[in-house]
Amino acid sequence: MAEPYYLTTAIHYPNGRPHIGHAYETIAADVLARFQRLRGREVRFQTGTDEHGLKMAQKARELGRTPRDLADEMSGYFRELFDKLNISYDRFIRTTEQDHHRASQAIWRAMEANGDLYLDRYEGWYSVRDEAYYDESELIEGEGGEKLSPQGTPVEWTVEESWFFRLSKYQEPLLELYHDNPEFIRPETRRNEVLRFVEGGLRDLSVSRTSFDWGVKVPGAEDHVMYVWVDALTNYLTGVGYPDDGDPLRKFWPADLHLIGKDIVRFHTVYWPAFLMSAGMPVPKAVFAHGFLLNRGQKESKSLGNTTDPGELADRFGVDPLRYFLLREFSFGQDGSWSPEAIVSRNNAELANSFGNLAQRVLSFIAKNCGGTFTATAPVLDVDSALQAKVRQACADELPVAFEKLAFAAGLEAWMQAVFACNAYIDEQAPWALRKTDRARMERVLATLCECIRNLAVAVSPVTPRASERILDALCVPADRRDFAALQGNERADTVRVDSPAPVFPRLELPAEAST
Repeated sequence: MAEPYYLTTAIHYPNGRPHIGHAYETIAADVLARFQRLRGREVRFQTGTDEHGLKMAQKARELGRTPRDLADEMSGYFRELFDKLNISYDRFIRTTEQDHHRASQAIWRAMEANGDLYLDRYEGWYSVRDEAYYDESELIEGEGGEKLSPQGTPVEWTVEESWFFRLSKYQEPLLELYHDNPEFIRPETRRNEVLRFVEGGLRDLSVSRTSFDWGVKVPGAEDHVMYVWVDALTNYLTGVGYPDDGDPLRKFWPADLHLIGKDIVRFHTVYWPAFLMSAGMPVPKAVFAHGFLLNRGQKESKSLGNTTDPGELADRFGVDPLRYFLLREFSFGQDGSWSPEAIVSRNNAELANSFGNLAQRVLSFIAKNCGGTFTATAPVLDVDSALQAKVRQACADELPVAFEKLAFAAGLEAWMQAVFACNAYIDEQAPWALRKTDRARMERVLATLCECIRNLAVAVSPVTPRASERILDALCVPADRRDFAALQGNERADTVRVDSPAPVFPRLELPAEAST
């Protein structure tokens, strides 16, 4: 039976249209989901939108609309973008859905039954933009002397009746979790930040609001709505059927990985495991916090006028080239910078000129000079075996090992070195010259290259799914030979068949406005 694998992104806040950071996180998660499926695992991949909270209510009021109306429109933009980016999610969850309200109220009741919720009065600093509470000691001073959150967002003094969660009770259990499971928080820099925060002492957490009503009602106290992060984090349980003890929950919980941005680490690695411990549920196996995506080195913001519509980028450069660039250009987990020039350069150098050109020149040569099919009978030489071994090592060993660690750039570098080796091999063996002098040897060279191209297309297919599919279709590779299991072993395909090869990675031109 296939080993289950449950992967989630953070759910995205739809008080505006999606930006490139949303695309970056969701593409990375999709690559990981596709990779795990090709490894034979039964994957459940969830993304969606986080639609409650004061920030959403205020935005709707500014626009003269209801929060639900705004949520319906904006959530649709996220789903539309993810479909364009070829995101293979199993569920797109919305926190306004009834099963999610039911799950949120169930986890609340479980925490209450454990004695971890009590009614009191909240007085303190709250950031509407972050939907987060901050201690006085965490605040920083703005340029005008105003108080700001550690993220630089405005805070306001809030006083209201509130339910509190006994977060302080879970300081030692959390530290024990981090100690016993050092891979629970990655990368290491994020783990160290969380450790310092928790070691500094935890205060009980306000987990309800009465000043607005856009949220999940607190059971038994319906003048309160749940703190948006209680409801938002619970989406990961909703998606596998909680609170029903059915097959999805038993099979997929605890989640294998929550993939999130580095700005929401505290919610996922302090509050969330504490809520789960309180509710008697297992904690997730791992949380990985990626860095920010910078526009020419700057964080995108509306005030700077440098926000980017990722759908427009996909239309301009192509979905697969955009996906490849975002995981190839910089180390996942660190901040990275993008620009139109960088996308064009990476695509042309590696996808178009190297892998795309390799596939097209080999497959079109076979179609033109071999009638599209042949069976190689000449002996395999050491140079052929050496190339196949190098490609197999990159595709079946180095790339998978790196992807398991979310080291996407390192995995793609190993893959790219195998592409370079294939291009060096074809130049050295020169099948166009062998066509006139030794046709049998030409066929062996071409068969060797086709086997390598198949391996390369399979290995990179989580990143460039549509282009890889077209190459594998042109190579007439059956469906059951398109996973990582098919890359193992030393078997050889002597019979080659090629059907309608066409270029899959065209060279890109820099947009006129970017090149001036």
